This record gives sequence, C-alpha cells and structure tokens, in this order.
Amino acid sequence: MDKIIVHGGAALNGSVRISGSKNSALPILAATLLTKEPCVISRVPDLSDIHYMLTILSELGCEVERASGIVTVKAEKVLTEAPYDIVRKMRASVCILGPLLGREKEATVSLPGGCVIGDRPIDLHLRGFEALGAAVRVQGGNVKVLAPELKGATINLRGKFGSTVLGTDNVMMAAVLAEGTTVIDGAAEEPEVEDLANFLIKMGARIEGAGTRRIIIEGVKELHGAEHEVIPDRIEAGTFLVAAAIAGKEVTLKRVDPAHLQAVIEPLAHAGYEISNGKDYVTLKANGSHKSLTLETLPYPGFPTDMQAQMCALLAMTNGVSAITENVFPQRFMHVAELKRMGANIELQGATAVITGVDRLSGAPVMASDLRASAALVLAGLKADGMTEINRVYHIDRGYESIDDKLNGLGAQIERVKI
Repeated sequence: MDKIIVHGGAALNGSVRISGSKNSALPILAATLLTKEPCVISRVPDLSDIHYMLTILSELGCEVERASGIVTVKAEKVLTEAPYDIVRKMRASVCILGPLLGREKEATVSLPGGCVIGDRPIDLHLRGFEALGAAVRVQGGNVKVLAPELKGATINLRGKFGSTVLGTDNVMMAAVLAEGTTVIDGAAEEPEVEDLANFLIKMGARIEGAGTRRIIIEGVKELHGAEHEVIPDRIEAGTFLVAAAIAGKEVTLKRVDPAHLQAVIEPLAHAGYEISNGKDYVTLKANGSHKSLTLETLPYPGFPTDMQAQMCALLAMTNGVSAITENVFPQRFMHVAELKRMGANIELQGATAVITGVDRLSGAPVMASDLRASAALVLAGLKADGMTEINRVYHIDRGYESIDDKLNGLGAQIERVKI
C-alpha cells in the first residue's frame, strides 16, 4: 500500500496531457464481449479499475493483450459467470451484464463493490433487462439474468437522482442484439455514453440519439470486430483545471475536448480565472483575487458530481461564502471532515456544503475515502502550509493515471511512499 505526501507551496506552470476516459474505457472494454472477432481499443488509461476489467475479461475466457495504452480483446468463447473475488473490487464490473445477456442470453455477476459514496443501486439496470424480456434473480449476493430471447421495448431509465450512466450503457449493450426496436427514454447524456455508442456503431450496431435523453436502437443479428480510440477523461481534465486554479500560474491541458468541460470551465471563469481554449486544449491563468461560487451537481451537461470534492478544496481557500449542493449522491461529503482537519471552514446543511473561505490551509495526515475525495485532498495539499500526508491512495489509482507524476511535471512537490 502507498501513501502520497504533498509539500505545499510550489506553483504549477506548464502543460499536461490528459489520459483516456476511465468511464468510457470500462464499458467499451465490456462491449468487446458482444463479438467473437478481435477488437482494438486505444488510449486506454493505466488504472487499477482497468486492470480489474481486463482480469474479468480474461476470467470469462477472452484473449487479452495490452501494450502502450492499446488493448486487444478477442472473445471467441466466453463464460457467463464472473467471479466474485474480482467483481467485488469495482462497481463498474456490473456493465458486463448487458453484453453477456445480449450475446449469450444469460449472465451471472456478483453485486458490485467500489468506492463508498452512498447508495448506488442497480435496480434501473435490472428493470431495463426485464423490459427486454429477461428474468432477473438476485440471490446469495449474485445477480442472474436469463432470457430465451430478447425483444425490443420502450424503457425509461430516469431514477430518483437523475439518469443512470452505467444503466444506460448496460441496457444499450443488451439491446443491440435484441429483436426489433428499443427506445431508451431518460437516457444518460454523458459523453461517455455517446463514446460507447460510437464504438458499438463501428461494430455494426444501429443506434441513434446517443448523447440525448432518447436513444433508439434497431437490433441486429450479430456484431463484428472494430477499432476505437477512447475520448479524453473530462474528470481528470477538470481536476487539473481546479489544481491550476488552486496553485497554478498558467497551466495548459492538452488532448482534451473543451466541449465536455464547459460545466467546469464556466464556474471557474465566473470566479475570475482567465480561461482560453482551442480545438484540443484548455489554458487557465490565475490572475489575482477570485470570487465565491454557488453550485449544484447535476447529470451532464450540469456540474458533475465527480468534480464536487475538488471544487470544495478550491472554495475552501476562496474569499467569501460558497455553497455546493450535491443532488446526485447526497451523502458524498466524506472529504469534508478531512478538509476540516486541514483548517477548512465547511458546514454541512443536509446535502449542501456551506464553505467559508480561509486564508490558508495547513498540511495534516488525512485519509482518502473514495476516488474523487482522494484527488481533492491532493489538490488541497498543493496550497497548504507544510506537508499533507494522504493515506489509502489506492482509491486515487482507480481513476487517475500517474497523478503524482503529472503534477510534479507541472512543478508540484509530491512523493509516493510505500508503507
């Protein structure tokens, strides 16, 4: 196990290349189960979650090769039951249910694990499978889905806290091989869903409307192999934008899609940061005093829940009183107690964090509770006085490719220590 030590006070300057999207790569890799032919996926980030997914594919009988960010998967023969010991480590492993159901008409997967950020049920996934004609049984910690045949249906996937991204992915992957037309209403609009749909279309699927609330899928009899490059990781990019706002002089993000970052760029610009962008880059300049913000998390294209913790770290050191309301995962505030250990003035009022900016934070030993909370603590440590020691950094390795090396490349002083 590692810990990360951040020595505060170093200014960030220069450029950083953003990795491929974790939240695109995972369902895209799962989608390779839909064909017997080889699929080649490039710009796959080197993350522990990706490692778990590739291990699951191997355990299911796939031939998997990986080199320099390129993954080749050939799923000529596949098993339909995923082992608990691997599945329990990553919530996104549930996205193998859809492609296995679509191809083999059955699948058994353990209920997923992952980071602890409140209740994250998969009932909408299962409701979608049932609408397509599958029988669903949950027993002994496993989910089993079985269908003699799948038939198109109209399905609404909007839940209590908005649309489900993985649920949209899962149902879409099952429906591409169903008979007839499937309409997904209340579909997630995230770019990662659209990226998966684009890969499926390259495989021969017939999909319209991905990236909107209504996706229409015409089932086909079979899919074939394809090549695909994963889109840039907008959450990693957003995290580096906030890092630049906290401790930067001038930082440029390369290999990004600015259109995917507007929900982060707009509040940072409103707070007073100077931001410019081109086709595949974004530059942020810190230029003097900055204003407080009032934000609320919403499904895409709203402000992302996966950026809430990082923005808390920034606003903890911004003059005035800010507020962030968490509408997607209302319990996702475990980082607040750790930021308060560093001197932040944050009060939780239900699902809203009221943040009174302080002049400075102080380095302290802190504990990472989930993936994005880990990033927030690293970012807070960049500006804190003294040394911040972050434990349980295995969380951060789930979703950030070499975040310590990338920040050091911008001028940060971060070390990773084996414990």
